[in-house]
Amino acid sequence: MKVKIKIDKDYEKPFCVIYTSEVSDEINEYLKLLSKSSEKTLTGRNGEDIVIIKPDEINNIYTANGKIFAVTSRGEYSINTRLYKLEETLDSKKFVRISNSEIINLNEVKSFNLKISGTICVEFFNGKNTYVSRRYVSKIKERLGV
Repeated sequence: MKVKIKIDKDYEKPFCVIYTSEVSDEINEYLKLLSKSSEKTLTGRNGEDIVIIKPDEINNIYTANGKIFAVTSRGEYSINTRLYKLEETLDSKKFVRISNSEIINLNEVKSFNLKISGTICVEFFNGKNTYVSRRYVSKIKERLGV
């Protein structure tokens, strides 16, 4: 792929144009990468407190009783962003979906235990565990290169 950068004082924010004969998977990946901001923050609620959560602080994000929660070393916070939107906006190199109701931060994972038949146990550095649903096992194994 050829890349060209043009400096123009008329643009306060970067503006990208891609010329192509067809939209391929490669182009779609570039679009995803370009549309993500470098470090989005989330707002979480714990009782009456509203806190700013940086993505690197997150261990995992899960749904329970129709609500979405982000788990960090500081605590657990309710967030108002849908899980599929979080999956789209969080860095796909760090975050991976392990079930229909959970996304984990790979940088916070201590180990993956493959001994359990048909599923994978995920152990975090904080000592907590969660499980990869059967539907996502092959995706996780592929991501881990197993």
